[in-house]
Amino acid sequence: MASKVSCLYVLTVVCWASALWYLSITRPTSSYTGHRQLSSVSIARKNVSFGNIRTRPINPHSFDFLINEPNKCEKSVPFLVILISTTHKEFDARQAIRETWGDENNFKGIKITTLFLLGKNADPVLNQMVEQESQIFHDIIVEDFIDSYHNLTLKTLMGMRWVATFCSKAKYVMKTDSDIFVNMDNLIYKLLKPNTKPRRRYFTGYVINGGPIRDVRSKWYMPRDLYPDSNYPPFCSGTGYIFSADVAELIYKTSLHTRLLHLEDVYVGLCLRKLGIHPFQNSGFNHWKMAYSLCRYRRVITVHQITPEEMHRIWNDMSSKKHLRC
Repeated sequence: MASKVSCLYVLTVVCWASALWYLSITRPTSSYTGHRQLSSVSIARKNVSFGNIRTRPINPHSFDFLINEPNKCEKSVPFLVILISTTHKEFDARQAIRETWGDENNFKGIKITTLFLLGKNADPVLNQMVEQESQIFHDIIVEDFIDSYHNLTLKTLMGMRWVATFCSKAKYVMKTDSDIFVNMDNLIYKLLKPNTKPRRRYFTGYVINGGPIRDVRSKWYMPRDLYPDSNYPPFCSGTGYIFSADVAELIYKTSLHTRLLHLEDVYVGLCLRKLGIHPFQNSGFNHWKMAYSLCRYRRVITVHQITPEEMHRIWNDMSSKKHLRC
């Protein structure tokens, strides 16, 4: 009789747990543009156990790859993967990067993989143009969220997911934007140093210590209900930062359980704080525009707000004058 009562008790608990679980997963998890809901059954099978219901992701990143390059790292492991956030209309910027600092063949004996990150555009013609561009260059990654300023965080997480899934043995990763000039010599030889032992849990860039802007007119406005604290954790400017490849998977997995923020660099900083990883300050990363001079640009790693025309001009000048001293 006791065993029958025990069985009945266990069955009742399981039924109630199932009911509570079903109700909980039918609620929306994100208000981000273009975010799709997974079915309750698929989320349950992958992420929920009755022993620990809180393991269910609040941001499952349930997007499919519309364009992917899953075999980019199969033949050889990259020393550096460069992830460049861009938009559909910025073909000139992408082409300028391909022909200058983002050229994968710039350094003999050092494998570099360059990828451009996009979401889905509302204009089908632009989507088709990007697909054709991808068929030519094979350096574009697209997921099916809407490509917008407020979804920049999703774009970066897509890049983290790609590295963790398809290129986890890479040594380093750089995330940057399509209007950034990168001094690759300084990045490769002075910062990353291919002949040294690769770092782990490493993250560096231009570190910002600040707090949320509450002015609704600001591009960087942060509502109090979305982020109530008065200070952000230290974060690197999204214009350009470097991290060891192991951090890509750590940030991506942490993001699944961290409430999304539209400010991409701030959000990455939140994930780093959860991971106990402190970003290192590096003054070579500039998040502003800087007038060109050969000697000045030789001292930096990144410069912001560079047009495609300037990209070519700066690259050609620096490449042709490597023998000159400053």
